Amino acid sequence: MAPYCVLVARLQQVLSKGVRRYHVAPVLCQRAKVAMSHFEPNEYINYEMLEKNINIIHKRLDRPLTLSEKIVYGHLDDPVKQDIERGKTYLRLRPDRVAMQDATAQMAMLQFISSGLPRVAVPSTIHCDHLIEAQLGAEKDLRRAKIILENYAYPGVLLIGTDSHTPNGGGLGGICIGVGGADAVDVMAGIPWELKCPKVIGIKLTGELSGWSSPKDVILKVAGILTVKGGTGAIIEYHGPGVDSISCTGMATICNMGAEIGATTSLFPYNHRMKKYLSKTGRAEIAALADEFQAHLVPDAGCEYDQLVEINLSELKPHINGPFTPDLAHPVADVGAVAEKEGWPVDIRVGLIGSCTNSSYEDMGRAAAVAKQALAHGLKCKSQFTVTPGSEQIRATIERDGYAGILRDVGGVVLANACGPCIGQWDRKDTKKGEKNTIVTSYNRNFTGRNDANPETHAFVTSPEIVTALAIAGTLKFNPEMDFLTGADGKKFKLEAPDADELPTLEFDPGQDTYQHPPKDRSGQHVDVSPTSQRLQLLEPFDKWDGKDLEDMLILIKVKGKCTTDHISAAGPWLKFRGHLDNISNNLLIGAINIETGKANSVRNALTQEFGPVPDTARYYKKNGIKWVVVGDENYGEGSSREHAALEPRHLGGRAIITKSFARIHETNLKKQGLLPLTFADPADYNKIHPVDKLSIVGLADFAPGKPLKCIIKHPNGSQETIMLNHTFNETQIEWFQAGSALNRMKEMQQH
Repeated sequence: MAPYCVLVARLQQVLSKGVRRYHVAPVLCQRAKVAMSHFEPNEYINYEMLEKNINIIHKRLDRPLTLSEKIVYGHLDDPVKQDIERGKTYLRLRPDRVAMQDATAQMAMLQFISSGLPRVAVPSTIHCDHLIEAQLGAEKDLRRAKIILENYAYPGVLLIGTDSHTPNGGGLGGICIGVGGADAVDVMAGIPWELKCPKVIGIKLTGELSGWSSPKDVILKVAGILTVKGGTGAIIEYHGPGVDSISCTGMATICNMGAEIGATTSLFPYNHRMKKYLSKTGRAEIAALADEFQAHLVPDAGCEYDQLVEINLSELKPHINGPFTPDLAHPVADVGAVAEKEGWPVDIRVGLIGSCTNSSYEDMGRAAAVAKQALAHGLKCKSQFTVTPGSEQIRATIERDGYAGILRDVGGVVLANACGPCIGQWDRKDTKKGEKNTIVTSYNRNFTGRNDANPETHAFVTSPEIVTALAIAGTLKFNPEMDFLTGADGKKFKLEAPDADELPTLEFDPGQDTYQHPPKDRSGQHVDVSPTSQRLQLLEPFDKWDGKDLEDMLILIKVKGKCTTDHISAAGPWLKFRGHLDNISNNLLIGAINIETGKANSVRNALTQEFGPVPDTARYYKKNGIKWVVVGDENYGEGSSREHAALEPRHLGGRAIITKSFARIHETNLKKQGLLPLTFADPADYNKIHPVDKLSIVGLADFAPGKPLKCIIKHPNGSQETIMLNHTFNETQIEWFQAGSALNRMKEMQQH
């Protein structure tokens, strides 16, 4: 719908040519209000404010802006006075909304309850997907849970979500950032949200996707180039003529997996693909409004990026990344030979498609197109095959349009629209723990034990169509671009590159209506938590800093190698305790490798000299009033946004985490909970610390932004070494540490 002022202008133009002219009241020259979503008809998109702020920033900086800058700076709390320097200053932002998922929302809501505030300041939603186990099939799985899976992204939105997969909203031209629950509480409380001014990495796309190459291959290629920490502190901004060859849901797939390279978020510029998707999903009014403001939803000509990568889509080959890390990139044509050389199992035990990364209508259609060819030749999958639709809408629509039936016929089991095996919610029957095996998935992550808690599962990530082809062939040595399969009649045939509709011809089938509106009358509403509950526990405030240096702290564990949030706070069966801090703390660092023993979940108790589980040792120290630290390696805390990986060490008596480097979300989460995330000024100093040493962090009385802290290493033989530790705390974050947590500081400010 055109805005009133446009309609009025056209009316005046027509009437001016006639015999009479009419006065048009200025009040009509207003833009139509458009709701953010159909669930919140009274919450409107405010492009006018975005435009106003962007104009202020244009005048201040006097240079072309990237799209990332337009949207981020367009949401500044004070665009006139805010210091802006990419990679250095901290921005105070006003996000449009908060999105939470069931597992992380529990702790976020418990923290919000602790704040004492009566209601949220911005639209805030919870969707249920993580706590649904994917075991038996969609119908039986769904009997055990309610699902609220809606897409609240729109071009130009600033949305924060308590899930590291939140950036998939970048496929609709929004800045959608994964955060911890404490950050969400800030926004829900109406407090400006802090973000270090991100750098911007430009990915220029040329050419066109074709054949077996898919949007997933774009991000698999980028991950291979930038590695798991190459995007840290930056927004990945895709642009260039190749963008138009990618569907809106394909862009979302690319943005979704940007979390695996450490990026703050990723996004694409608004284009006709997004307009088509918005219209098809019942949001044509948003598309019309975005058309009007399109100049603010694309980058300025001549804008500069901190780093620029160019990818020719016409030359891009299908990729498969893994095992054990999402940045170990291989062309599909080469992975079989690499696997044989490295001793990885080449026989594929299970193929899994879907989850939040690759589960669109187009994805399922391309997978079904591959499956249909196999069925035509009398073949079914040699490997087990599971399908996880991305939403109730997708599940219902692929059932209606026959894709689900084809995938079942080829041997697939269509699971509930949930995270399922992607986060370890998978009751796997085909293998035993410790058994070496290979799986291929279209998910984001393939960290050790991520999908099934088996450290010997070699997980590879690739596109849904490649997963389907490999599951049919049953081996990593199969290259669908070149190799032949043998049909039931003994004749050889080659799979053709799949093709599928970007969006359904008919409207989407919404499936079950599971949305629950907030109560209209909130008076008298309160939350009761049973003191005997094993799944929910009200939070107690963490202790304030006592004003003293942290002397003679024990080392709970010195971690060797990769330590993701899965290693720090495992998912899978532990998810049911996400609302009970004490119970879930029993999984603290049980997946991390102790450098002293080379084993997981086995550390020396410095007081008894006995080896035992990490959580038990931490509890022993806490009971005896002893502070402790963790020493980590590179990119500590990568992966999921789960803040339990920060809450648990704080709850069990931890005071500092000292590493070579941190993943962005985890570093912020640690600060929010009153811990000290510190990095070695000289990474080689990691080798100076031994698990039996004691550490003192001194100089906290003069704790200040940009000023390193001193660490004294005390060895058992009485000798000492002094090293320097860096930090990224600003003044506000130092106040969090001093108050004991960000939530404590919020309460202090309310009292004043």
